[in-house]
Amino acid sequence: MRHVAPGRVSSATAADSDSVSSPVPAPRPRAPLSLGWRARFGVLSLIWGFSFLFIKVGTEAYAPFQVTLGRLVFGTAVLGAAMGARRERLPRGARTWGHLAVAAFLLNALPFSLFAYSELKIPSTLAGICNATSPLWGMALSLVALSEDRPTRRRVAGLGLGFLGVLTVLGAWQGFNGVNMAGTALALLASLSYPVGWIYVRRTMSGTGNSHLSLTGAQLLLATAQLALVTPLFTAMPSRLPVVPLLAVMALGALGTGLAVLIQYGLVAEVGPTTAQMVTYFIPVIATVAGVAVLGESLTWATPVGAIVILAGAALTQTRPKGGRGA
Repeated sequence: MRHVAPGRVSSATAADSDSVSSPVPAPRPRAPLSLGWRARFGVLSLIWGFSFLFIKVGTEAYAPFQVTLGRLVFGTAVLGAAMGARRERLPRGARTWGHLAVAAFLLNALPFSLFAYSELKIPSTLAGICNATSPLWGMALSLVALSEDRPTRRRVAGLGLGFLGVLTVLGAWQGFNGVNMAGTALALLASLSYPVGWIYVRRTMSGTGNSHLSLTGAQLLLATAQLALVTPLFTAMPSRLPVVPLLAVMALGALGTGLAVLIQYGLVAEVGPTTAQMVTYFIPVIATVAGVAVLGESLTWATPVGAIVILAGAALTQTRPKGGRGA
């Protein structure tokens, strides 16, 4: 979600369900700034924000595993073409591929599938907002999993504020009436999967010497293989191929899972991880607008208000102490 800098993996990285989180190699020199990065930032926000709409449209005709497999196939194809154009090779070593297989499951196969299943039961707007909780999960996990990433009072306050926002979105004071808890739980689990994957990557894949593109291409390839094995076991081949849902799956893969990764990597190299990671805060806004305007999904006051509270909390969890002391 979802996000991510060369050489450093934030414990609270918000890799949206539709961002392709991947292991990142050693640091590279920062590219000179250009005016075009703002346009690419906007494009990336739109792509990932609309990804939840694409998932919703895709699941109207295809099983969730089929949607996930399709997005991985098209996403892998885009990265494969990019690797071919840049003459990149896949990484070597059984150990590296073993770690990549785990990363592929936690950062791609599992969350992509969970989001697809969740949108059978909840609106795309709610799925997009649930995606914004990834930094909160990352902060919570960092308290026990990453001892060097010490919490501060401000970041702990952000954690509490963020989960208060989740309760607001779900209408906790009304007994969660009108909210499908099973679908929401799947979306929240998908968001949790990203920081779990990043913690694993941080501990196992730092300094591999391989390029970001090579590692990401291999990771997506493995995730595609995982879904190719699972999908036939749980779903039957579709008897027909409706065009609009198929186009949605193609866009989800080629744009949201392929092109978006290339854009994100360029932004990290040009403006740094902190600025590039800010895309996380635009995704739920765009997902909500797209769901309401295009799909006609209903929206109560609690949804946007809760989303704002979640984003405020997520922003606080990303703050770093000045002078080495907690806030």
